[in-house]
Amino acid sequence: MIPVERKAESGEDVSKMEIRLLAKEKKTGRMSFLVKGSNPSFVNALRRCIINDVPTMAIEDVEIRKNNSILYDEMIGHRLGLIPLKTDLKGYNPNDKCSCEGAGCAKCSVKLILKAKGPGVITAKELQSADPKVVPVYPDMPITKLLKGQQLELEATAVLGRGKEHMKWSPGVAYYKYKPVIEIQKNPERAEEIAKRCPVDVYDYKGGKLSINKDNYLNCILCGECADLAQGDIKLNESNEEFIFFVEPFGQLNHKQIIEEAVEILNAQLEEFAAKIKQ
Repeated sequence: MIPVERKAESGEDVSKMEIRLLAKEKKTGRMSFLVKGSNPSFVNALRRCIINDVPTMAIEDVEIRKNNSILYDEMIGHRLGLIPLKTDLKGYNPNDKCSCEGAGCAKCSVKLILKAKGPGVITAKELQSADPKVVPVYPDMPITKLLKGQQLELEATAVLGRGKEHMKWSPGVAYYKYKPVIEIQKNPERAEEIAKRCPVDVYDYKGGKLSINKDNYLNCILCGECADLAQGDIKLNESNEEFIFFVEPFGQLNHKQIIEEAVEILNAQLEEFAAKIKQ
């Protein structure tokens, strides 16, 4: 259970809001959870906060010292900026909140050095970071290819930033859907065909009867195929109080760090907003 504070709308009881984990993939880091007792405004605010406001490390400045590869300096810099870096949120401050006021110091930035000679493909693992906690998420991500005699030397500076400034700082993809509400009024005449044609296997057909598969129920995409075949015997709807939320990290932070940081940021924004309204 993740602690979430949300200001109540008129007549709304926020104490009933619950969060239940649905699935978690160890390999990809992707997770989904069910939010109960909420509304579209809140879950969309959480989604936007994850994408736009949760800070991560990314390369912002690059000093090219040697580059006689086939790629221009600007293309090398662009590729470096898009390399996801492991992020230590406790060890660094965003530029706008650092005591150096954005000038760049050890509290808000980290240096990465690259020195490579051809022939061969130069990958992200060639970047030597001053902080072992801030390293490329995907070491085998290619930067460029060097031929015999070609060299690439540079110094890059990574800083904390937010997705609303540039997508390279976004920690991942977040999205949600309304929880499906399926009602079988009576057993349809084409029950077997409905079960077979459902693209996400929401239905089971046994003994001549159509039933809802509880394991796949939440996978329903509300395509309407079953309702069309059932001719009124199946009703599809969506809940305005229950939502299925998905988070797919890019790797800088794990799903737990992303959600906890987003909740803290969202709560702080709401408190700041409420204080200004009172003023």
